[in-house]
Amino acid sequence: MSDKIPIFYGSYRSDRQGIRLANYLVDAFAARGASPVLIDAKALDLPMLDRMYKEHPKDAAPVVLEALAETIRTADAFVFVAGEYNWGVQPGLKNLTDHFLEEWFWRPAAIASYSAGRSAGVRAGLSWHGILSEMGMVVISSTLAVGQIGQALDAAGQPAGEGGAALARAFPRFADDLAWWTEAARAQRARSKPPY
Repeated sequence: MSDKIPIFYGSYRSDRQGIRLANYLVDAFAARGASPVLIDAKALDLPMLDRMYKEHPKDAAPVVLEALAETIRTADAFVFVAGEYNWGVQPGLKNLTDHFLEEWFWRPAAIASYSAGRSAGVRAGLSWHGILSEMGMVVISSTLAVGQIGQALDAAGQPAGEGGAALARAFPRFADDLAWWTEAARAQRARSKPPY
């Protein structure tokens, strides 16, 4: 069975560099036999949060929210591509996640952070760890952190230079960790109904 893994990306900038990491992850997970799908907050053009998906009357949520809710509900695991903005999280990605709550529950999540500088977005990754845990996901301990994103991946999302080589070396452990927790969560859900 192929793991369904949405890969969430949230930059709204006109000259986005992190999309390279998102595309790399889609390709790398597909090469391992998973079924990844890129969820690009900018492409979805979600409204700023006014009502959560669950706060809309039944069958009255915007079409984009209905489709996204179904993608999240039927996913086996999640990957969040987390850029760092002023030591914090990207507002576009945060807005996307906050539209939902119960849809996230009882699945593992992984964080791949990045920045234009050498800090590789680790401060944003640390923030996302707490956010995703609070939203009912089990966040795996393995992370990817890509500094100098414009040099580590080319425009097509292919590893380049030392940074790209480091990413390619780190990805298998990251993916193995996520796969292990994905299988564990799937087995537990089959064995026992979640407590809430």
